[in-house]
Amino acid sequence: MTDTPHLAVEANKKSIQYAMEGNKEGWLALYTEDAVVSDPVGKSPMDPGGNGHQGKAAIERFWDTVIGKANIEIRADKRWTSGDYHCCVAQVARNDLGDGNFTECDMLAVYEVNEEGLIVRMGAHWDFDNMMEQLAKVSAG
Repeated sequence: MTDTPHLAVEANKKSIQYAMEGNKEGWLALYTEDAVVSDPVGKSPMDPGGNGHQGKAAIERFWDTVIGKANIEIRADKRWTSGDYHCCVAQVARNDLGDGNFTECDMLAVYEVNEEGLIVRMGAHWDFDNMMEQLAKVSAG
């Protein structure tokens, strides 16, 4: 057993912290220049090709259109590590929409980092249709 922090776990913790703080620069600095972010994994209106947001410029656009606009609280319920550079995180993201309205998203996020601890790939598995249903209820209510 080692006291050295796991690189992928540390990247996940910082990613959550910076997203909740609205710290765009800190969050972007966690990624390599050629990183890929799939959030959610697969095809969605945010990623019609289902190939993820590839490269730092695309990841920055993802921040500007999704994360940066959110008033988000993320709770990591469990983390599993696999080797030196991977972790899987069960987490819940709650977005405060104001006026007592919110959305809540259960997800499984997989982080892959390099030897410096920078994220090379992040894939968040969650149900896009469920999120749209939540937003529709808020709009109708």
